[in-house]
Amino acid sequence: MNTSNFDLNLLRVLDALLRERNVSRAAERLALSQPAVSNALGRLRELFDDPLLVRAGRAMQPTPRALALEAPIRAALQQIEQSLSGGQQFEPASSRLRFSVAMTDYVELVCMPRLLARLADEAPGVTLAVSQLSPQLPAEALDKGDLDLALGRFENVPARFARRRWTSETLRLVSRRDHPLLARTPDLETFLRLRHLWVHGGQTKGMVDQWLGAHGLARSIHYTTPNYLQAAHIVAITDLAVVLPTRLAEHFAALLPLQLQPLPFDVGAFHLDMVYPAQRERDAALQWLIERIAEVGR
Repeated sequence: MNTSNFDLNLLRVLDALLRERNVSRAAERLALSQPAVSNALGRLRELFDDPLLVRAGRAMQPTPRALALEAPIRAALQQIEQSLSGGQQFEPASSRLRFSVAMTDYVELVCMPRLLARLADEAPGVTLAVSQLSPQLPAEALDKGDLDLALGRFENVPARFARRRWTSETLRLVSRRDHPLLARTPDLETFLRLRHLWVHGGQTKGMVDQWLGAHGLARSIHYTTPNYLQAAHIVAITDLAVVLPTRLAEHFAALLPLQLQPLPFDVGAFHLDMVYPAQRERDAALQWLIERIAEVGR
C-alpha cells in the first residue's frame, strides 16, 4: 500500500465501523452521513484490498484482516489525539466528559458515594456510566474504548494495560444477630456446620473454598447469587451465613440486624486494582479520574 497520500480520516471511519459493526451507527458516531461512511468503506476496501467488513444478517462482521488492524489503528488514533492535546490541561470544573467504568456492585457501593460527592464539588458536569464487571478483565471493551477503566480483582493483566492498586480487603463471616450456631466466635467445625450463601461473582471457586479444598474440606452451600448487595439482606432474615468483604459487611451491619465475626482460618487479603490501557497514561482527564478514585480507596 502506498501511504504517501493516505487520508487519515479513513482510519477514523474504519475505527468507528469496527466499534459499531453497522454503517448507520458508525455514521452517527462520526457525525457523518451514511453515504459518506459507505463511500469511505469502499475506499478502505480498495486500499487494503480486503472486504474488511462483510454483512451477516443485520450486522457486519470484520474479516481477519480487519481484526488484525483494529488494535493498532485504535492505538495510533489515540496516540495522535494525545499528542495533539499534550499541551492542554484538563479543567474539571468546566468539563462535560462522560467516563465509563466497570466494577462489581460491591465496589460500586463502597466507592461511588464518596467519589460522586467529590465530583459534585470539583467537576459537576462530569458524568459516570457504570457497567457490571465480570470475573475476567474486560480487555476487549478497554481496547475498543467502550470502557475507560475497570476496577476490581484481576489475576492476570496483559502488558498493554496499566494497573494501579486501589485498596486491599479482608473477609468477614456475616450472619443474623441471633443465629443459633453463632452466639460466639466460630471454630472451624462450627463454620462447616453452617448453611452457607455464596456470592460467586461468576467464579467457579472463591478464596474460602480454595482454602477448604486445599485442606481436604468442603462447606455446605445452600444458595448462590452473583449479587453482593442482596446477600446481606437474605442472611439477615434466614439461618444462612455469608462471607463478605469487610467494608461491605460493616456497611450492612450498620443498617441490618447482622453480626460480623472473623473466619476460623486465614485466607489472607485480596487486592482491588484499577486497570486501563497503558497508552492512556498521558490522558489528563482519565488520570484525574484515577486520582480521585484512588483518594476514596484510601
